[in-house]
Order: sequence, then structure tokens, then C-alpha cells
Amino acid sequence: MKILVVHNRYQHRGGEDAVVEAEIALLHQYGHEVQTYYRDNDEIPGLSASEVAASVLWSARTRREVGLLCAEFRPAVIHAHNTFPLISPSLYWAAHQHRIPLVQTLHNFRLLCAEANFLRDGVVCEACLGHLPWRAGLHRCYRDHRLQSTAVAAMLTLHRTAGSYRARVTRYITHNAFCRDKFIAGGLPAAKLCIKPNFIDVPVRPSAVPSAPPPHGQAGGICVSRLSREKGIAVLIAAYGISGLAPISIIGDGPLASDVQAQFGTAALGARPPEEVMQRMRAARYAIVPSICFETGSRVVIEAFACSRPVIASRIGSLGAMVADGVTGLLFRPGDARDLHAKVQWADRHPQAMEAMGRAGWEEYARRYSAARNYTSLMAIYRAAIDEPEPGPDALIEPAGEVVSRVAADTRPPIVDAGASVRS
Repeated sequence: MKILVVHNRYQHRGGEDAVVEAEIALLHQYGHEVQTYYRDNDEIPGLSASEVAASVLWSARTRREVGLLCAEFRPAVIHAHNTFPLISPSLYWAAHQHRIPLVQTLHNFRLLCAEANFLRDGVVCEACLGHLPWRAGLHRCYRDHRLQSTAVAAMLTLHRTAGSYRARVTRYITHNAFCRDKFIAGGLPAAKLCIKPNFIDVPVRPSAVPSAPPPHGQAGGICVSRLSREKGIAVLIAAYGISGLAPISIIGDGPLASDVQAQFGTAALGARPPEEVMQRMRAARYAIVPSICFETGSRVVIEAFACSRPVIASRIGSLGAMVADGVTGLLFRPGDARDLHAKVQWADRHPQAMEAMGRAGWEEYARRYSAARNYTSLMAIYRAAIDEPEPGPDALIEPAGEVVSRVAADTRPPIVDAGASVRS
């Protein structure tokens, strides 16, 4: 099968980028031919504000370049991941024009919420769920910036009205039932929403006993995360500000990096390559996921289970479903630093119970999150998209898109690299 993978990469590499790379490697492993179309947020500093705003609404460049790839590569299916902000929903219309089914993985809640995580002022907010997101500009939900928030809300309104999300995407992938239900409540067709978790490729079951203590002392916990507010990093800092806990390693980067460095010193390791992350995960006794937002499908939880490590996580959103309290880990009240402290302290004092939870975590990984199981699910979704009857003539047009495309017109030819990726 020929597959075109489309992804707008982030300035700071995160979980979505890792998922895209892992799925591409999986497809190659099973003999499929994959081409990629990438845009990169590092391009943004070289663009004017009006160029970025126009790309958010409708990228003429995406439509032209993806159209060229469709004509030359002729993929059986297009698999889109992140399209914000430079690729834009014009991708969907390019796929439709060339009669190629399009599968979209929903890594966050951007189609329903300008902030993407249903979070405002550190508290869960679902005011726009099922409604047009006009409140985004009012509350400056995106990056605390009124104009940028208004642009994101305009994009969502435009493409909901034009039918881009409902009629131009063949299948959506969500990571669990919690997310699927949210997207249905937000207006996406239930028949188009499929469930496929993320995965980790770990063929051999590791020991539940830590392989070695971390360099900074006694084996304790590990937190692998973007160091930002929605990930609950301030809660983690507050919990470890209370004495009595074993050491913890912090891996990741983000806006709260200096606060993490101040609290944890040399245990704040910054960004690390995936191989080292897994090595340090196996050297820890448990992983901590303190998010205060709705995670769509935490890759860190799956990494911990794949390493036979239990997880101490917030009881919020899909985390409460991924981690079985007292079976594969411990759950605490989201945003409650004292409750997190109490759960970590219990874990430090009951290593045998935590080892048993780690073994149960591996069983959960083997049952739900292995590479082989993920491949089977992904192929079923692709085949369902390919077999979908072609929609008949309808009244959906794209007048706003064509207007924006003239504003955003970019006549530069695409640059195709040796990896068959179209880049700026």
C-alpha cells in the first residue's frame, strides 16, 4: 500500500512527533511505501503575521504541493496528523479533489477548542464544546493572545461551515473511548470516529525490578513531559516541595524548565533521546503523569507499561481509564499536590506492591499497546477508508477558502528532499 503521511511538526519535539515517526517506521517494517509531507513551525519566524494568519485559514501552498504529490505518488490513502498552523484544512480539499481517502489522527482537541486541551486559567473548560468557539478571542485562549485566538476561532468556524471536518475527512482516529465521546459531543460524525491507541515497540518483557538506580541516587520516580502548566508540572514541583519522597528524574523541556531546575537541580535532565528515556524509565520504580488537562492518549503511560513500570497519574480524562487504580498504578486528584505527595510516598514505602502493578502494566501493554496489535488496527482503518463509497455531488463549496487562497498565494515550487518529504 502507498501511504502519504502529512504532519506539521512542532518547534519543540513532543509526543505527537514521536507517534508520527513510530507509525512511519511501523509501516515500513510491514513493507508499505510511505512518502511524507512535512511543514515545520520553525518556518514561522520567517513569515509575516498576515502570512501565518492566512495559512491558518487556508494554505494555498498545501493544496498545491499535496496535489502535486497526489498526482505523482498516487497514494491509496493520506494519513494526516497535526495540520496546525501551516498545513491547514486545505489539505482535506486537496485529497478530495484527487479522490484519495483521508484519515486524520486527533492528537488533541483543536477541532473543538482553540486552546486544544479544554483548559482555561488552569481549570477544565468545555464552554465551546458543541458550540462555535467565539469565546476563544474573548478569553484569549490560544497563547493568551487575543488576535491569535481569534484567528484560530475563525479557522474552526470557517471549516465547520464549509464542511471540511464533517465531509472531507474519511475517517478519524481517536486514542480511546473518552476522546471519541468528546468529539461526538463536539459534532463529528460517530461513524467516522475509530479508536486506535498509540503504541510502543518493545518485543521483550523487561523485569519489574529496576535495572539500575538512577545516577543521582536511590531509585524513585521519573516524569517525562513537556514542562508546561497543562501537564501539571507546577503540581509536581509543589508535591516535591514537601519532604519525604525518594528522588525523581525529570525529562523534558518547556516554559517551566527554569522552575523545574530550581526545584530538582541535577535531576532536571532536559530533553533526552528516546533510547535514553526508555533506559531511565526501566531504572525508575514508577512514572508520574501529573496532567491537569484532558490527555488524549498519553504515550508516557504506554512507555511505562512497556517497561513494566506502574504509573502515578491524575484521575482526569483518559488517564483515569488508562491507569487502573491499585492495579497498574495509582490515581490522585488532579491539581492536588498533597494527594500526589501522599500517593508517591505510599509508592516509595510499598516497592513490592508497585512491582506487582508494574507486571500488570506489562500485561496491559501486551493486550492493548503492542506494535503488532496497532498495525492490525491501523490497516483496518485504512481499508475502511479506502472502501468508503465515494460521496455523490453535494452543495459543499469553498468560497471562503478560495478568497483566502488568493491572499496566501505562494508561487514558490516545492522542494522534495531525498526522503520524499516536501519542505519549505
